[in-house]
Amino acid sequence: MGQIQYITAGMAQMDSLWLSNPILAYRDWQAREAAGADRRPFSARSIVQHQAMFENFRRHLMTKGASIATFGAADLDAFWQTPDGRTYSQATRTRYVKLLDRLCRHLVFTGVRLDNPAASLLSAEPWPDQEPTPLFLTEAEDARLQAYLRSIPDDVASLRSRAIVAAFLGTGITAGEARAARLADLWPDAIPPYLVVRTRGPRDARTVHLAKFAVPILRAWCARRVTLPIDGDLLFTLTPDGRPITDMSFGRIVATALAEIGFVGAEPSPRTLRNTFCRRQLLAGHFRDEVSQMLGLASTRTCDRIAATLMPEGDALREASGPVNPGK
Repeated sequence: MGQIQYITAGMAQMDSLWLSNPILAYRDWQAREAAGADRRPFSARSIVQHQAMFENFRRHLMTKGASIATFGAADLDAFWQTPDGRTYSQATRTRYVKLLDRLCRHLVFTGVRLDNPAASLLSAEPWPDQEPTPLFLTEAEDARLQAYLRSIPDDVASLRSRAIVAAFLGTGITAGEARAARLADLWPDAIPPYLVVRTRGPRDARTVHLAKFAVPILRAWCARRVTLPIDGDLLFTLTPDGRPITDMSFGRIVATALAEIGFVGAEPSPRTLRNTFCRRQLLAGHFRDEVSQMLGLASTRTCDRIAATLMPEGDALREASGPVNPGK
């Protein structure tokens, strides 16, 4: 009887934790109980990703004056209209809906909530039949942008902007990784030159060699950066107080550079430059698993999708474990 009372008390404590410290409650629930549709526990990487998604949604709720126990369908609709939410692919939206449906079902079961506002969205947000074709620069556009980056401007703002574009195009890092990069992480004078990408979320730390075209502009930026009166040690900042650059600012910087070379694609963004880096490595004959490691990815799915743009349909699947240019 005492054991039953102890377990009951522990469950009650966990239920109240959803109200007092939802981040800790979610982390504990993920580790102990949460599982996928096949009832298999989530991988460590998936748990980290889900935790980040949960915390992102919770921050949205806080701006709306809502909580995990009180949010409704209107709060979910507003989430899709946030600056980040408007950029989510159908697959990302579906991941959020599935996560929130699992969470709400658990909270209803434990008595923390009375309803599940995510349930009705499951049919409205079906898993996409196929991934959209990744966006990238053509080989000619890639060459034009590389040529553009070889010119080193004198003014700080232009130099910084070109260095940022060179970092995306020459290393394949994400906007989040560029935002977190420190001055000490970039080694343009090493042999070979490289960038240390620190652990971030589910991605492990890695070292990425700089593309040859990116070295002069990044070396010039490093030399200028150490002379600037900027607080902190971030590699790229927009303000003297050392605050990180926002995704919106990164997007404007990349879009401006692409407009200079006449790019008219649908998405002039850091992601397009990351995809271009990936495609360039595949064209050079690197194996998919090697390129995935350069990108900090645990699977080759992204490389497989981009490899499919290099060869006739069906060939990419037959070559899934080999290089795109086997003769190299």
